[in-house]
Amino acid sequence: MRDFLPAEKARRERVLSVIRERYRVHGFDEIETPVMEDHARLHAGIGGDNEKLAYNVLKRGLDADTVRAAADDPAALADLGLRYDLTVPLARFYASNRADLPGVFRSVQIAPVWRAERPQKGRYRQFMQCDIDIIGDASSRAEVELITATLDTLDTLGLEGGSVRINDRRILDAMLEHFGFPVDERPGVLITIDKLDKIGPDGVGAELRGRSSVPEAVDGFVSFLSREPAETGGFGEAAIRGALPDGLGGEAIDSLARIGEAVAAARGAGVPLEFDPFLVRGMGYYTGTIFEVAHPSVSYSLGGGGRYDGMIGRFLGQEVPAVGFSIGFERIVDLVADREDGVRDAVVLVHDRDVPVTELAELKARLIGQGRRVRLEQRPKNLKPLLDRATADGYSHFAAVHAGADADSLELKPLG
Repeated sequence: MRDFLPAEKARRERVLSVIRERYRVHGFDEIETPVMEDHARLHAGIGGDNEKLAYNVLKRGLDADTVRAAADDPAALADLGLRYDLTVPLARFYASNRADLPGVFRSVQIAPVWRAERPQKGRYRQFMQCDIDIIGDASSRAEVELITATLDTLDTLGLEGGSVRINDRRILDAMLEHFGFPVDERPGVLITIDKLDKIGPDGVGAELRGRSSVPEAVDGFVSFLSREPAETGGFGEAAIRGALPDGLGGEAIDSLARIGEAVAAARGAGVPLEFDPFLVRGMGYYTGTIFEVAHPSVSYSLGGGGRYDGMIGRFLGQEVPAVGFSIGFERIVDLVADREDGVRDAVVLVHDRDVPVTELAELKARLIGQGRRVRLEQRPKNLKPLLDRATADGYSHFAAVHAGADADSLELKPLG
């Protein structure tokens, strides 16, 4: 959990303002949910490994004897928890407020979440998530809207050239069935496949041999994993089928092909999609399309998401289709080039000790009325550290203020 100095906070807010604005023009409406949810909801088995990283909140009024007696049963001590993502709160929000929402609801949530991570570069215990979700639309139109809105947002942030790796959990399941993995082993097999980028085909094969009870299934899958991919080119039905075992088909392939056609029509320059038959996404609640956004400047993904049609029904008692996309804000904020247009009219007024406060207040109000950002600073003995700090805080100019000065006579000098 981090502190942010003024310049970094301003940078983060500039990036967030772009994200909010682009999502808004794509028809998404922003909501807000509490930072805490019921413990039982956060640990309902739909959050995957994130549930293990949740911060639990103790029940109020517990005495020491009660805590000691329940030491082996943490659930008896906690009734609330800090949210570890924004998807579970959204599902609860929609179930609670459905009567006041449109039939197809397009939401934006931009807020901090908390996980008991082992802190390291790029992984924090408190971090910002930027989610867009569409609830109530079972068609591929929802995926198209999410993908185009996300790519447009990255373009506007100056991260042009982004692409989306895409797959479908139904295709993954069909592929595991094709090789002969038993149904009860498939969740564990997917966990291993999800490590492909980290441990490679040999590592995946070795782990699967220790996990699966069907050696023939493992051998067939590892052989497929190591094959030379078919040269089909582009993104479409032929390319998708060429990347899968022979004979594999189904609605999921057709759906991905339709998504590619629509995204290409919206973008107007090729298809920024790449079919990845081994993309898994670790969250257990995904039921259909899954995707991750990539950028050529970095080796890691800048966000991801997928369809989770079964989650809201857990809270509402009836099935409601849903799909979402989350931008990895903490990852992209350092990639976005800092813009100077927000600070070109930021002025530090360095005033003498004897300037009356009434003059300073009037002068500051006049400059603010002209559209400037203004900070008052009393002149120190050594001016350089003050000006260096002002530059670091995003100010572009300074002016010396003496008693009797007015806005028209100020000489604005550039900083830096």
